[in-house]
Amino acid sequence: MRQSPEQFVTVWPVEFNLARIIATIAEKQPDRVALMHRGNEIKFPTFVERFRRLGGAFESAGYGCRVERLNLQGHESGQDHIALYLNNGPEYLEAMLGAWSARAATFNVNHRYVSEELKYLFEDSQARVIVVHSMYAPNLLEILPDLSNIELIIQIPDDSGNGLIPGAIDYETFLSSGAERQLTDCSPDDLYVLYTGGTTGMPKGVLWRNADFFVGALGGSNRKEGREYESYEEIAEAASRGTLRWMTSAPFMHGAAQWIALQALSMGHTVVLPDVTDRYDAASVLEACDRDAVEFLQIVGDAFARPLLDAVDSGAPIPANLRSIISGGAVLNAGLKAQLKTTFEGVTIRDSIGSSETGVQGSNVSGKGEKVSTGDFEPAPGSTVISADMDQKLTPGSNEVGWFAMSGRVPLGYFGDAAKTSKTFPVIEQVRMSVPGDRARLLSDGRIEVLGRDSVTINSGGEKIFAEEVENAIKVHESVYDAVVCGRPSERWGNEVVAIVQLVSDGSIDSAALIQHCENHIARYKLPKVVKFVNEVLRSPAGKPDYRWATAVAIEGNT
Repeated sequence: MRQSPEQFVTVWPVEFNLARIIATIAEKQPDRVALMHRGNEIKFPTFVERFRRLGGAFESAGYGCRVERLNLQGHESGQDHIALYLNNGPEYLEAMLGAWSARAATFNVNHRYVSEELKYLFEDSQARVIVVHSMYAPNLLEILPDLSNIELIIQIPDDSGNGLIPGAIDYETFLSSGAERQLTDCSPDDLYVLYTGGTTGMPKGVLWRNADFFVGALGGSNRKEGREYESYEEIAEAASRGTLRWMTSAPFMHGAAQWIALQALSMGHTVVLPDVTDRYDAASVLEACDRDAVEFLQIVGDAFARPLLDAVDSGAPIPANLRSIISGGAVLNAGLKAQLKTTFEGVTIRDSIGSSETGVQGSNVSGKGEKVSTGDFEPAPGSTVISADMDQKLTPGSNEVGWFAMSGRVPLGYFGDAAKTSKTFPVIEQVRMSVPGDRARLLSDGRIEVLGRDSVTINSGGEKIFAEEVENAIKVHESVYDAVVCGRPSERWGNEVVAIVQLVSDGSIDSAALIQHCENHIARYKLPKVVKFVNEVLRSPAGKPDYRWATAVAIEGNT
């Protein structure tokens, strides 16, 4: 029985705010390095001082919290929204924490968006402030006359040479205008806002409470004792046990990169930023990892793994201290996992799964000598599979294809969309769940086999075919560099499977041979009916497939 989420609000004993967590770590560990970028180190106290000054500047400018969480529904926000239209510099994290210090909420802007997409995002988010790198100033200037809600633009200089937008204020000037804001009123209820990628539909703003985000997405708990933390001091004490260096190679406009960076900071570790900040450059990532003794490297699926391997083949260094590669946000197929383990000898591959709406739901960890696999995950606490009609949890070994779901510390809802919030966050068996749309099976051993997003499932001849399953079968072939699969209308089948394929530079295979290859991995009814070869498979800067683009390519010329 599905019931109203308002009937099932969990009250947690002790809760936390991330700005206060990081400030507490800075007090207890004043010599720790928070950020490294291009050889420069920023220690925790300096990082905290700067984001608290930003908080003071935002507050003085009139931005913060207007309505407390207690008086709002799940799809509502009582805080001012600040857009981060930025590359991966230290300023991204400073601006995020600075806004939180003022009790405002930041959100991510995809810097690949064109005018209409940007206008939609700024209007849907009800943004009042934009923090922007100068290289994107011309894009913003083009649409500013249509953005009636924007009151303040803070601009960060870069190598583009673009001047200040008329009326904008320089970032350092704005920061220096603020007094260090005290954080005592920063609340566990304050929002973390993450806009979805919009690869299958319009982007939506996912609203997380800070406290839920810390536990559900960042894993903020006492893992040794299997419980949540009980004080800020306990978190800081845990951070005193050692420090590691983590690199986020994906853009911060993608949730996976933000989560890794904030997880590292909340544990007292060092975040190393890539030298190249406006795009993914695998060679420079490896060079920075080697120079700065990075131990944990975050990537996003196949689209990030292949260029790493290519870069090594072209002479990039293998980082001497690298011990783990963490992938999340997109599929990392078994073949590439095996290659990564061979190339980066001794590394552990941690393949995580989750979404903007769930946090981390599971992981597939493969150490030295262990077998690699794709699509099956050890569930995180609260992770489960519910029935297709969404009325009960499935039991291990069930043959039913259900929905991958999460309970516990999950988001409040989608900003401004009560209907979608109710649909995605139902109450099942008296437990509030997050069910964003992935189909899955609960295996007999308790692991979860994730089949793919329902919104890109292809219904062909009465059979449901999961695009990711077909993509994995195609990408096993040695001549394939990348692939994305979608459906297109068919008189015979209703919809037919179309594969959009990019070959390796010296690859040579025709459509018939590639389809025949797939027969060794998937059932015949799942085989592509058509293969289209392209020079490049289009993905987001975060490595996610663009299914809208793929569908347009699939339909083109289909008469």
